[in-house]
Amino acid sequence: MDLFEYQGKQYFARYNIPVASGDVADDVEAAVAAAEAIGYPVVVKAQVQVGGRGKAGGIKLAQNEAEVRHHAGNILGMDIRGHTVHRLWVEAASAIAEEYYASFTLDRSAKNHLGMLSAQGGVEIEQVAEENPQAIARIHIDPVDGLTETVCREWVAAANLNPQATEGTVDILRQLYTCYIEGDASLVEINPLVLTQAGQVIALDAKVSLDESAARRHPEWDDFSGAETLDERESKAKALGLQYVGLEGSIGIIANGAGLAMSTLDVVAEVGGSPANFLDIGGGANADVVANALSVINSDPQVKAIFINIFGGITRCDEVAKGIVEAMQRVDLKSPLVVRLDGTNSDQGREILQANETDRLIMAGTMVEAARKAVSLAGGNG
Repeated sequence: MDLFEYQGKQYFARYNIPVASGDVADDVEAAVAAAEAIGYPVVVKAQVQVGGRGKAGGIKLAQNEAEVRHHAGNILGMDIRGHTVHRLWVEAASAIAEEYYASFTLDRSAKNHLGMLSAQGGVEIEQVAEENPQAIARIHIDPVDGLTETVCREWVAAANLNPQATEGTVDILRQLYTCYIEGDASLVEINPLVLTQAGQVIALDAKVSLDESAARRHPEWDDFSGAETLDERESKAKALGLQYVGLEGSIGIIANGAGLAMSTLDVVAEVGGSPANFLDIGGGANADVVANALSVINSDPQVKAIFINIFGGITRCDEVAKGIVEAMQRVDLKSPLVVRLDGTNSDQGREILQANETDRLIMAGTMVEAARKAVSLAGGNG
């Protein structure tokens, strides 16, 4: 579950991470009221779960009521990289001396937590990593040991931050790690983490992704989910209990397992296609699950072909094949379906599909072959 900036800051505040004072506004009058309560100057910030808000005009400084009204009116309803702005965060403006970057997430390959810290904040970390990778100080943290003060100070020194920021940054990083662990987050990121002209270090932005598998321990997360702005496809998928993320391409993707689903997206892109979604049906790929998945993808008017990629481990390919055949009888598909089966009972599964193969249900032997067929059916450019 990805939080909006204001929710992330509220989450940070629970762990004593200093943030600028602010309030949420859903309309212009609420934005003005928030600004009056905070005191000028303020910053009016679009609340969307995507980067690039500043470049798109979604973050504006306001010195008085007239400017708040002007900026709030312009930002509300704005489209920022496909996300419509429905909510604003109005916060006290900060006198910034320097901007840094800090984050914690899980490095699965290293089987440890990963901390990243850089003196180059305020820009996308991917850009820093590409153009100046040595500017990012990375550490791996054993969950048993945690982040000690000694290690944290060495990490801050390695990042070459302004010495004036050392104490405040060490304090924030240790609290941020506590937030990441105790708060059951999969990612916590501050960009920028700023040193103010008064010498204070504060979190000027907040990006928080919560591990939904831990939701049973956090009934308070229900308030966060109620603020989500999902498109029609994502709302339908959520209601059906599917792990779905909408994208902007024309190849619908269904796979069992998050790793395979991501690999499928990559293969489609490699052969010149553009995925329309990420959809993981997990291990219970029976007729109901497949039918639900197909109905969600079928509701996307941009989809021109559907690629089902199944590797049977615990999942049996013959059961998946039966589910596909039955699901196609329930769902009036607008797009042709390409299926690749491998693993447990794959031969039996292929036999079932071969008996029902048409120009709308097509089999493929490999991921690459299936991806190419799907891209071709979608018009050649995915």
